Amino acid sequence: MTSSGRSFGFSRPGPIFRRLSYVIGAVVVAAGVAMLPAAVTSLIYREQEVAGWITLSALLTILAGLFGWRVMGRPGTLTTKVGFASVGLAWFAMACFGVLPYLLTGAIDNLTNAFFETASGFTTTGASVVPDPAALPRGILMWRSTTQWLGGMGVIVLSLAILPLLGTGGVQLARAESPGPEPDRLTPRFRETAKRLWYVYALLTLAEVLALWAGDMTLFQAINHAFTTMATGGFSTEATSIDGFSPYAQWMVIVFMFIAGTSFALHFRALRDPGRYLKNTEFRLFAGIVAVATLVMALSLWGQEPASDVIRDSVFTALALVTGTGYATADFGAWIPALQLFVVGLMFVGGMAGSTAGGIKIYRIGVLVKAAAADLRRLIHPRGIFLIRFGSKRVNEPVVESVQSFFLFFMFLFMTGTFLLGFLGAVFGPELGLVEAASATASALANIGPALGEMGPTGNYSALTWPGKWLLSLLMIAGRLELFPVLLLFTRSLWRR
Repeated sequence: MTSSGRSFGFSRPGPIFRRLSYVIGAVVVAAGVAMLPAAVTSLIYREQEVAGWITLSALLTILAGLFGWRVMGRPGTLTTKVGFASVGLAWFAMACFGVLPYLLTGAIDNLTNAFFETASGFTTTGASVVPDPAALPRGILMWRSTTQWLGGMGVIVLSLAILPLLGTGGVQLARAESPGPEPDRLTPRFRETAKRLWYVYALLTLAEVLALWAGDMTLFQAINHAFTTMATGGFSTEATSIDGFSPYAQWMVIVFMFIAGTSFALHFRALRDPGRYLKNTEFRLFAGIVAVATLVMALSLWGQEPASDVIRDSVFTALALVTGTGYATADFGAWIPALQLFVVGLMFVGGMAGSTAGGIKIYRIGVLVKAAAADLRRLIHPRGIFLIRFGSKRVNEPVVESVQSFFLFFMFLFMTGTFLLGFLGAVFGPELGLVEAASATASALANIGPALGEMGPTGNYSALTWPGKWLLSLLMIAGRLELFPVLLLFTRSLWRR
């Protein structure tokens, strides 16, 4: 008789599962530690009971993470396959444990809504089921904002303490979670690159806190809105989003939305040479798209309100949609139908690669346009050789194919999600129109937040059917992780030895 686990009908976890447990457990520990500032916030505002429940949530999360990290997990170099799987599963794990503060405090009373709010936070989407955020305890508001701030730069960049334990596997995780087509290294070692990006992110967040605090926001409001602006998230402490604050505060948010939609690696390089901004092709394209979107909105709204309000609302809405921040100073759901379609189109764009913005990204759009133009020229000159360049750099064929595959999967998920959301509404109620279903799907997949109709800037997602909320939660996570880490989880080849 043997004492091996196999004789009792089970076997010890294989190497791939132990490495996954090691990485995911470490990330869950980091998420648990991140709950503690929310508990401290509750203590400051004398919410002792809320502070106790959040602390318990943190302890449960940390213990579960330690079990996976230190007990079940095993360190080792990560392959590309395991790196992608780690990222996809880590975000689901964070969302699962992130519901605890909402559920234990009673701020959100059911699992579906709590998971939706948490997934929306970690993916920086900003879609909410909370009708009036101001009615929530201060500690819960801080946790909502913290989830977006954590998700902004990504767990891999944020959790620097984990990277040294992963060896060269850290590069595979970065490639899987990178907001752009490829992780942009500032130094030969990814750990040093992560540190520099983190410094830029933290310093810009602090700068926005001070800028907003200098206006009509309290320190608490300034911290929360700085967290969610730099993450291009959009969670606000108020039911009216940014609309209830002064024009000064709105202009400050505009400035930092533009900064957050720009590559953080470019920000770092521009510290020594500010001219790098104008030399960067992607930055010029990003600024141009925002300018054109602003002009279209301003011309459409001209004469309906004072000129200063039209200009501010147009710039604000254009940036909020392109970067996926999700704040609102105007109800674009009440605009004319043609302008509403324009709004939905902007949801797909996204900011620069290497920013915290969602969407397809400016780089990919540029490459798609260049590749399409090259294909047209190839029809006229079949024997010609056409090189695709983005700015002064040549784009290799594998990168072009990757961008085209991403766009194909993105549009496939958009169409499938729109159909399923409409179908679920018809079965479970309330029934959604095509525009509402399409805008909600685009908003979730591109990590925008508000959609059209009842889910617009003045509404929320609370009335959406429960299967619809789970569907949109999955789309949020897929969109934030650039699709592939989530899609690969459902392939058989990923789990083969």
